Amino acid sequence: MINIDINCDIGEGVDNEAELLPLITSCNIACGGHAGDADTMMKVALLAKEHKVLIGAHPSYPDRANFGRTSIKMAKDELKKSILVQIEDLNAVLITLGISLNHIKPHGALYNDVAKDRELALVFLDSISKYKKEVFLFVPYDSKIAEEALRLGFRIKYEAFADRNYNEDLSLVSRKDPKALIQEPKKVMDHLLHMVTKGAVLTLSGKAVKTQADTYCIHGDSPSTLQIIVYLSKHLPENQILIKK
Repeated sequence: MINIDINCDIGEGVDNEAELLPLITSCNIACGGHAGDADTMMKVALLAKEHKVLIGAHPSYPDRANFGRTSIKMAKDELKKSILVQIEDLNAVLITLGISLNHIKPHGALYNDVAKDRELALVFLDSISKYKKEVFLFVPYDSKIAEEALRLGFRIKYEAFADRNYNEDLSLVSRKDPKALIQEPKKVMDHLLHMVTKGAVLTLSGKAVKTQADTYCIHGDSPSTLQIIVYLSKHLPENQILIKK
């Protein structure tokens, strides 16, 4: 049997956490940049603790109007402060609950930008430097932020997306493309199985490109998220793969 880690972005206003958390192993909690506030962070952190799900901070560009999915230009110090405040707001909640922060994963446009922009990746890493030895950083394989994080001594875990299509350069297909999201549960499982068993992602063009992942994301706000997670929980064991709990 192969054990895999499935993570979901939660606390984003969808209110599906009670159904999702019993079925996954890691979660990324929105902490105010694109969604979330003190109440939602407390609510979902309590649920995650109940189901023994590892908790990560999910900071974003401070852009709730666009759900953090639009790149914005910010002064370096302003961006660093925003990222750190978001993480510390969540961590303060976790401390009151006796929970340790497990990881940090940037959200949306910030995630994509630090993957390809070395200077921005360094700004992000500088903003979270106090957590370098304590938590993991979820990053895409073969990305600028992965390279710099490793060079600077951060603890990283490579992440891949089970419900998103990829381009041949390992970037995610733009959400403006109708084929960006994979929403049919069987297709998500096939996409995931290819990465887990072959160490390669089947891109939108049909080419298999080498990749590596320690954790696999299913977006928490997709229309079919719950159906996908339930389907994976039921059918992955038939392929000798377990969602690690």
